[in-house]
Amino acid sequence: MKLSHFNFELPEELLAEYPSENRDESRLMVLNRKDQTIEHKMFKDIIDYFDEDDVMILNDTKVFPARLYGNKEKTGARIEVFLLRELNEEQRLWDVLVDPARKIRIGNKLYFGEGESLVAEVIDNTTSRGRTLRFLYDGSYRDFRVKLTELGETPLPKYIKREVEPEDEERYQTIFAKNEGAVAAPTAGLHFSKHLLKRLEIKGVKFAEVTLHVGLGTFNPVEVEDLSKHKMDSEEIIIKKPTTEIINNAIKNKRRICAVGTTAMRSVESAVSSSGTLNEFDGWSNKFIFPPYDFSIANCMITNFHTPKSTLLMMASAFAGHEFIKKAYDEAVKEKYKFYSYGDAMLII
Repeated sequence: MKLSHFNFELPEELLAEYPSENRDESRLMVLNRKDQTIEHKMFKDIIDYFDEDDVMILNDTKVFPARLYGNKEKTGARIEVFLLRELNEEQRLWDVLVDPARKIRIGNKLYFGEGESLVAEVIDNTTSRGRTLRFLYDGSYRDFRVKLTELGETPLPKYIKREVEPEDEERYQTIFAKNEGAVAAPTAGLHFSKHLLKRLEIKGVKFAEVTLHVGLGTFNPVEVEDLSKHKMDSEEIIIKKPTTEIINNAIKNKRRICAVGTTAMRSVESAVSSSGTLNEFDGWSNKFIFPPYDFSIANCMITNFHTPKSTLLMMASAFAGHEFIKKAYDEAVKEKYKFYSYGDAMLII
């Protein structure tokens, strides 16, 4: 398949600037692959598609406030710093993106917060916008992380043009988030409310947690027509024994196993054994899933509506079937479903 197969016209007004008022009251499009049918529901209706001992795979990563604003020494120019990953805890080294980048050179110092309470020095150039920063902070590591959290803001995607609002801190985070390390939310999980999770639990649905710390690489544009030549950025994945036991038992008993989001799907597909079961995993994966692809673990998927030519759309297309996804997306545009991070959801069964 080629990049151009994943292009479509997406009206700008369908990019969601805000989430639905209540998490589980976003819209839900249900795609049945066997019958090739499309239904229009509310997200909370998802409970009707699951029974006792079915499994939902949840990504429990937690988004940290990765976007900081500082000032360059001497000139005072305002610089955005986006924290990507911590390189060395002891030396306070971080891999970051800076904007505007052309003004930021090795040796420059950046000042953050009231009274310049945090200082960072640029010690390396990694890419055109990428830099390595050393934060100069004398307090304990715990105090340093508290300071970063105080100074940072919720890293909403750039397509959202409005200012970050206090509600975003809670809404751009799943209710089951617990392992901090993501710079973007696993957005399919944003639709679950505590009430809906409790109802699913009462019905006997089991939850299996994986951790994939979402990086910005997920959103990198694909710039090659031949998809086999695209390289995904690596992301950290952790899958523990209790999760493998729940999922492998469900495989054995032919239950419905639902990957909640592309990150959950990529996690389990990165840890498949030769016999088609799930292995424990603690490492990094740059797995890129695009059609045609044989999925080994999940037989059901929840995902948001994705932007043209995105790797996320490619995975959904591989799972549902390319022509079926095209038909569904045409319907979504016609019915004015909301797209992207704060948008509506799709269940593929």
